[in-house]
Amino acid sequence: MEKPYVVGIDIGGQTAKIGLVDARGNVLVQTVIKSNDTDNYEIFIDNLCDAVKNMLGSKYSLSEIRGVGIGAPNGNYYKGTIENAVNLTFGGPRVIPFAETMSKKIGLPVRLTNDANAAAVGEMTYGAARGMKNFIMITLGTGVGSGIVVGGYVLYGHDGFAGELGHVTMVRKNGSLCGCGKTGCLEAYASATGVARTARELLEATDRKSVCRDLPAENITSKDVFEAAMEGDELAKEIFSFTGNMLGEALADFVAFSSPEAIVLFGGLTRSGDLIMKPVVESINNNIMPQWRNKIKVVFSQLKESDAAILGASALAWEVKED
Repeated sequence: MEKPYVVGIDIGGQTAKIGLVDARGNVLVQTVIKSNDTDNYEIFIDNLCDAVKNMLGSKYSLSEIRGVGIGAPNGNYYKGTIENAVNLTFGGPRVIPFAETMSKKIGLPVRLTNDANAAAVGEMTYGAARGMKNFIMITLGTGVGSGIVVGGYVLYGHDGFAGELGHVTMVRKNGSLCGCGKTGCLEAYASATGVARTARELLEATDRKSVCRDLPAENITSKDVFEAAMEGDELAKEIFSFTGNMLGEALADFVAFSSPEAIVLFGGLTRSGDLIMKPVVESINNNIMPQWRNKIKVVFSQLKESDAAILGASALAWEVKED
């Protein structure tokens, strides 16, 4: 029987986005569930399987699906496992046989990779990186993820974990604690979580005026900082400048590693637009080697946030051979 569809799943720290995709890359239907309401991965997988079946409804059936592709933090492409995923409630310091477990529960082949790698594949196939064979995808969400494409292929390394650029050390003395257990990681500063933390630290350390002072410190989010910056709040604008400078400095080093044609920024933090883009580009060119200065394109993803990772993950499922 012909199986004309695949399922793509993007697992994030707060939600999991699920979509049914056809061979032309159309996301026919999609849904979303919480990923942070249980610390039991088997319960989460049960919820995921139920969500897939409910999404299909009466119009589609499991028998028409070739396979399931998943992008997840700390996903291992080679083993189908999620390993030491500290940004996932059901993750933590352990190895989860995710693809194998879900395949048994849903009765379909399941392929899995790192979420940023999945987003890179989606962008290369359908988005801003179409036609590019050398680029770096940076995802700015709860954490900082990265997918490195060299010669048209995603770089996985010998163990499936190449490209953890969010965990390069940016501050070597008294750096902020990262979820991975290290201090001073890029992720601790350039993620949505990092923006909120920087805001709290500046508010505590200074008496400068800011609309953010009207909020309980523990409840401040990157969205709050963005809205304050758009209202002209100087402290909030300074936070975005600091974040963009930190990210740009790191990206300058990444360019020296793989000499990409472009860097594609993706994820919730990119909604801040020029507040993040301007300091990023300026910082890259201030820190980069002369042969690359003003030559590396920095662009926002052209795909809807949900679609890029769903489409990229779905590409894994097309690798499954039909019976």
